[in-house]
Amino acid sequence: MKFLDQCKIYVKSGDGGSGSLSFRREKFIEFGGPDGGDGGKGGDIILVAQDNLNTLIDYRYQQHFRAPNGRGGAGRNRTGAGGGDLVLRVPVGTQILGEDNETVVADFTQAGQRRVLLRGGDGGFGNAHYKSATNQAPRRADLGWPGAEAWIWLRLKLIADAGLVGLPNAGKSTLLARVTHAKPKIADYPFTTLRPQLGVVRLDDREFVLADLPGLIEGASEGAGLGTRFLGHVERCAVILHLVDGTADDVVDAYKTIRQELTEYGHGLAGKPEVIGLNKIDAINPDEVKRKSRALARAAGRGAVVLPLSGVSGEGVPAVLGALIQAIEAERAEALARELVRA
Repeated sequence: MKFLDQCKIYVKSGDGGSGSLSFRREKFIEFGGPDGGDGGKGGDIILVAQDNLNTLIDYRYQQHFRAPNGRGGAGRNRTGAGGGDLVLRVPVGTQILGEDNETVVADFTQAGQRRVLLRGGDGGFGNAHYKSATNQAPRRADLGWPGAEAWIWLRLKLIADAGLVGLPNAGKSTLLARVTHAKPKIADYPFTTLRPQLGVVRLDDREFVLADLPGLIEGASEGAGLGTRFLGHVERCAVILHLVDGTADDVVDAYKTIRQELTEYGHGLAGKPEVIGLNKIDAINPDEVKRKSRALARAAGRGAVVLPLSGVSGEGVPAVLGALIQAIEAERAEALARELVRA
């Protein structure tokens, strides 16, 4: 299944049915009177967050969605049938944006969340509705109200406990393949990963979701390379695992490049808890590992700890996963405390 995290679709709720203009005409009934029924309501456009979806690919092949119209009323005071609601299912983490692709209409962060996006038009009144003591034979019946229509954007931001960031070829996909059952594409050239990959990491009796995000380059926050499209996925991650290629000549510059892009993108990315990993230590000598680790720690500041690892050999990987687990559990505890305060 292909990964699609952004698409534009057209939605329209159903029109209301027209009211009926009818009079009762029966043999031996001297005073029949008006008996036109009301029209039925048009169907609503409803969006629901589904927990077993992880892509918007269903909306790649169909972009127009229209809810059924309400049926018209009929004689004998028969009300028209209402149009059925049209339910669109989206993955958890999907944002609904207006046509300008900026205004957030809804944000689905939990499975089962439901939002009536467009309400169907009301049905028109039949002439029986207008009968009164002074107007016993009304000849008025209304048309149904039209439904609403709109172009909207669906943008998926993956919800993961930890997100892997780094320059292209930092070894993110190799690490994901080692610690999970995910099978990302791995090659010795930049930008091998073109779409986010998810994997579940199990450590002892605990587990968490790790997201491998496509490599970022300088200027990504302004749209360069793969641009801001995948930076949005980092917003949902509780913790960032920042991988730095240990074979790079200047590991500090590589680290600062990504940190600058996270800061310029905003949305709180720069303030997220960060675990720094110096990757590919199997390809450099131990003295160089120590020197580059110290340089990275000084560049990160704030008492940062740099954890050397190798995604190929597995050396240092358990320590990195343990640090991630601790950071994720601490973040979960803080989030729960904030929820309790708001409640």
